[in-house]
Amino acid sequence: MSKHDVVGEIAMELRRLQQSFDAFDEAAAARLGLNRTDLRCLDVVLAEGPVPAGRISVALKLSPAATTTVIDRLERAGMVVRSADPGNRRRVLVAATDAARSAEAEIFVPVGQAGAQALRKYGPDELTVILDFLRTARGVQEEQATRVRVVS
Repeated sequence: MSKHDVVGEIAMELRRLQQSFDAFDEAAAARLGLNRTDLRCLDVVLAEGPVPAGRISVALKLSPAATTTVIDRLERAGMVVRSADPGNRRRVLVAATDAARSAEAEIFVPVGQAGAQALRKYGPDELTVILDFLRTARGVQEEQATRVRVVS
């Protein structure tokens, strides 16, 4: 197979990988009774929380009003709680609830474990190449997202 053919296959597999991520996120959101934006917000809170609402706005690229709406929905679903930031009483912190941590353990932790298991077949040098590729691919995607967002 030529280098051109391999690059084409990699591009196709990346497309399929993105579709598989989308399908998983859709299934997880449906399982939790959330929409995809709410799921993205919950991911930020689980990964970084307690997190200021403003940080969620930046991470999700949402207006403060839209962020408040998302947090309201997650709070009603029992996934997050709000509290005043002890260091800045004007700022609200958003934290995951026990229900959110249970959902994380049931739905998301097994994905990480399966991924780690799948990577065990690779040696250190191969893992270094995989890591470099993933960082490069993410950089390309971020650059392209910026390009598409730019309005002439």
